[in-house]
Amino acid sequence: MSIINKDIQIAGRLISPNEPPFIVAEMSGNHNQSLGRALEIVEVAAKSGAHAVKLQTYTADTITLNVKEKDFFINDSKNLWNGSYLYDLYNKAYTPWEWHKPIMDKCKELGLICFSTPFDETAVDFLETLNVPCYEVVHLPLIKKVAQTGKPIIMSTGMASIAELDDAVKTAISNGCKDLILLKCTSSYPAEPSQSNILTIPHMRELFDCQVGLSDHTLGIGVSVASVALGATFIEKHFTLSRADGGVDSDFSLEPEEMKNLVIETKRAWQALGNVCYKPSGSEEKSLQFRRSLYVAQDMKSGDVFTQENLRIVRPGLGMPPQYYDEFLGKKVSRDLKKGTPVKWDAII
Repeated sequence: MSIINKDIQIAGRLISPNEPPFIVAEMSGNHNQSLGRALEIVEVAAKSGAHAVKLQTYTADTITLNVKEKDFFINDSKNLWNGSYLYDLYNKAYTPWEWHKPIMDKCKELGLICFSTPFDETAVDFLETLNVPCYEVVHLPLIKKVAQTGKPIIMSTGMASIAELDDAVKTAISNGCKDLILLKCTSSYPAEPSQSNILTIPHMRELFDCQVGLSDHTLGIGVSVASVALGATFIEKHFTLSRADGGVDSDFSLEPEEMKNLVIETKRAWQALGNVCYKPSGSEEKSLQFRRSLYVAQDMKSGDVFTQENLRIVRPGLGMPPQYYDEFLGKKVSRDLKKGTPVKWDAII
């Protein structure tokens, strides 16, 4: 029996395979260093139907070094941030810590859950003063510290091997974590659907006996919707007011109408899962009459013989099923039958 809870409560909301997927709008650096824009992102995320907003808590100094050497320079023509030094990039992308409280207050006002990814221990200490309901974490020292808060952990698995994941999950559990969600993640920006490998989701769920979701960096919503069919209960997508406004993450972020569609379509995908079923569902019962069945196609007298001309397989489905067609051919009818009579066993001698 797993010591990780199967159903998880975060700020009063149940996250479970028995509930619609939990949808998170990740703000990241899409505020473009404007608190007003950050608050507007929260408002629009709420209108779009998202359930939560995720922040990232770091500064350029806590996540990297202010060094202008090649190790700290992105030199990759396929990278969205090619040509940037890490320190300069994170200086543009970070969310000032003094903004966290007004953003979280706005989320609470609009019924959104707000949480964050801390990137070092000082960020965890800071977020604890704001009483965040859960944490998303990515490396062992932080996993240990966050697990000791007793709060739910969302753990991104981008680029991690099974051995690394096993260490991470064991670290979380040994330090008191009972509420854990693993996120399948492809750490490229944007990610290609062909590199998403979401078949890993059910495998990861069985391997670690916990809920699994998706941190989705692909364009559009197709990969996220597909992940629900594989058991994803938690879906995270970067969110912006408009990609045309620019920003460090805008190129792979959803716009408001896309977020709205994500919420709608992932819920539909979850509703469609249902159960293993090989009989008509409740809504199909009335449609049974539109199946084909055996009907008298010409007026017949008692003693006449069923032939291909007077016995037809047609709609509606109130006669015998088509599989009995050959059983009736050549048989004499037991009484007069009018054209349009559904054929039953008592129609033959």
